[in-house]
Amino acid sequence: MSEEPKLNAHFISFVLSLSQAAMQQMGKITNPLTGKIERNLEQAKITIDMLEMLKEKTKGNLVEEEERLISDILATLQLNYVDELKKGEKQGEQKG
Repeated sequence: MSEEPKLNAHFISFVLSLSQAAMQQMGKITNPLTGKIERNLEQAKITIDMLEMLKEKTKGNLVEEEERLISDILATLQLNYVDELKKGEKQGEQKG
């Protein structure tokens, strides 16, 4: 009998913490330390790129649920990032 691959709680926790950091950096959620909405799209892009790299480097080594989790999180973050970029462009047009 072969053993079923198990979810790695540390991996999931790490991916979720990077996701939360990216959402914070995009200004989508409050910074728990300051209690303020802070926006740093450059840092958010770096965090999203790190998750993308993590996905590529772990390809073939994840159980299905872990693979789906990181893919879903990346899709959500990328859509939110594009949304924030568009908001910035609209605000720039209104000022100019």
